Amino acid sequence: MTKSFEEFDVYKKGIVSAKLIFELLNTKIFEKEFGFKDQIKRAVISITNNIAEGSEYNNNKQLIRYLKISKGSCAEVRSMLILSREPGFCSQTEIEESYKISIEISQNLSNFIKYLSTKIKD
Repeated sequence: MTKSFEEFDVYKKGIVSAKLIFELLNTKIFEKEFGFKDQIKRAVISITNNIAEGSEYNNNKQLIRYLKISKGSCAEVRSMLILSREPGFCSQTEIEESYKISIEISQNLSNFIKYLSTKIKD
């Protein structure tokens, strides 16, 4: 890898996702939902942190491993968003942008993984 993780578009989208989640959680409805807030924050932060950590190994196999973990964190964020909607913490409209960007990140990660897989020498 020659690029720094900060240059990856998927990393940049992860930062946007984190900002959206933190803004959503900064509402009064989540004020006393400490466990819920902590869990979704950890998941959304994990997306970018795993991209960053994996890129530092300068090894495509290792990066792929961490990108897969990041992809799992995207699913966790989506699950938490659905869970925030069901008991009425948020409306579908309030979670829509965060949900959509999480899907985009997951798709971008899948494409990145596929690309890197073609570059691995057996």
